[in-house]
Amino acid sequence: MPNPTAAMIVIGDEILSGRTRDSNMHYLAQELTKVGIDLQEVRVVSDDAAAIEGAVRALSAAYTHVFTSGGIGPTHDDITADCVARAFGRSIDVRDDARAILQAHYDRMGTELNAARLRMARIPEGAGLIENPVSAAPGFTIENVYVMAGVPAVFEAMVASVLPTLVGGRPLMSQSLRIFRGEGDIAGPLGELAADFPDLSIGSYPFQKDGVYGAQIVIRGQDGAQVDAAMTRLSEIFGA
Repeated sequence: MPNPTAAMIVIGDEILSGRTRDSNMHYLAQELTKVGIDLQEVRVVSDDAAAIEGAVRALSAAYTHVFTSGGIGPTHDDITADCVARAFGRSIDVRDDARAILQAHYDRMGTELNAARLRMARIPEGAGLIENPVSAAPGFTIENVYVMAGVPAVFEAMVASVLPTLVGGRPLMSQSLRIFRGEGDIAGPLGELAADFPDLSIGSYPFQKDGVYGAQIVIRGQDGAQVDAAMTRLSEIFGA
């Protein structure tokens, strides 16, 4: 059986402007790989309602799981929750269980749960909450979409809450080999190797070190024996 698939939506003008460097995609890809869920697409969208809603609808229909990051905070431009609700035709309002979580958190801090902070308790109808052990404000899951914060520490904690609830597949195994030759020199043999192992992913990633050019060849697949065999052949071809 093929592995479950996933997509990610990274939301925020600050990502697209280059003001903030996204690390959440890298983290999510690593974690999904460990449990055998194949991340196949990532979209970065602006803080625009139509763009967010369109991405949610399209990716939810195309993949087993969809993960979002960003836009669920207390400010006016945090519109992700409303957009996801509209994408699924659900109403959205402050929910008692989410409010109680925030109330307890801010009481412990001696801080007022004001109207802005209460925005983080607005949850679409029928959604389940995603635990946030870092800053309390929950994410949520609706249909096959997991809506999480953009702050990396919070995003990572939410991913840790969600992953145990998902059914994974066979984790990808990976091996790599550095070859100190240009890609133009290795392209032909590498193509033949890929043709001989069609169930594997064989990628070439060029690098330059101390004026010497080469390529890092990465072989990935679910069958460890095939990965081993392809890596052995690769070493034989290039005399590594």
